[in-house]
Amino acid sequence: MAEITLTINDKEVKAKQGMTVLEAAEAAGIYIPTLCHHPDLEPYGGCRLCVVEIEKVRGVQPACTYPAADGMVVRTETELVNKVRRTSLELIMANHPSICLVCNRRTEDNRCTPYDVCLRSVSVTERCVLCPSNGNCELQKVVDYLGIKEIRLPINPMTFPVDTSNPFFDFDRNKCILCARCVRTCNEITGVGAIDLAYRGNSMKVATFADKPLIESICKSCGECVTRCPVGALTPKETHQPTQEVKSTCPYCGVGCQLHLGVKDNGVIRIQGDKDNDVNRGRLCVKGRFGIVDFVRHPERLTAPLRRRNGDFAETSWEAALEEVADGLSKYQPDEIAIVSSAKCTNEENYILQKFARAVIGTNNVDHCARL
Repeated sequence: MAEITLTINDKEVKAKQGMTVLEAAEAAGIYIPTLCHHPDLEPYGGCRLCVVEIEKVRGVQPACTYPAADGMVVRTETELVNKVRRTSLELIMANHPSICLVCNRRTEDNRCTPYDVCLRSVSVTERCVLCPSNGNCELQKVVDYLGIKEIRLPINPMTFPVDTSNPFFDFDRNKCILCARCVRTCNEITGVGAIDLAYRGNSMKVATFADKPLIESICKSCGECVTRCPVGALTPKETHQPTQEVKSTCPYCGVGCQLHLGVKDNGVIRIQGDKDNDVNRGRLCVKGRFGIVDFVRHPERLTAPLRRRNGDFAETSWEAALEEVADGLSKYQPDEIAIVSSAKCTNEENYILQKFARAVIGTNNVDHCARL
């Protein structure tokens, strides 16, 4: 692909033909604030925070949709640019809970004070419930970048009921900034179209068909919208920060989606897709994203083999269980035996089981509960 050269903030930048100004700036390590843009989605130009000034072009232009050209001169930090950005951001904040954005009780590392301390230090009308996205919120990042310490416009936060009908994640429209990332994700990536922007003006919101709860819609619960939400509008039921991540392969079907297992206290607490893998490019289905954590940590998960005696199951040792299984299998011919594996086993365990069936027992009657 042909290469072009442009100047951004007096810095010569190399970019590929067809890139937008925002993509060229990000490739060069130049930060331009944005909330509606996401690299997995088509350019949208909705939030108007990425505006820049381009030499010989009138006014300001959205960097996420404006194509970069050879010889172009761009400035991202002019007085006009910052004024437009601040105005756009204040309009967004006018309908968003603001105490998590502009609050003199936030600590030096830009996080909220502990919840119990906050409750003692503010009035009843100002009390905030800590957002699950606090500290990882892109809106907080833009507010801090532009240095907004107070909100000049009248605060008129929305008062929508929180949709908790989905078994895996919650949808709090009160924190939605109408960036349409979730809507575009559901259309462009998953092709489901379960949600869209509904109504107009100040009543606009993200809604399902007939404005029904998510559980009554055609939502597949894949969670792709959750991973791309820049604020706390779409959040998993459980939000924990892992201490380490382990790369693995999803065992649920034969596609082989790569994922990162978030581990804490020797348990899996979070699943994320591997964006660098060409198989799934970070995307996961509902089983891959939400179906692993529950059964791994389930309190009723078996930790020892069970042996039936007089119609009841009782725990036994592995040696006794294996001996009983071996005695039972020896009574049958190889073609009379079938081995059915499980997606809840590891890939290594499934491999060993099919190897045992073919090489030891001598049967090819092997199947899997989640084959494609």
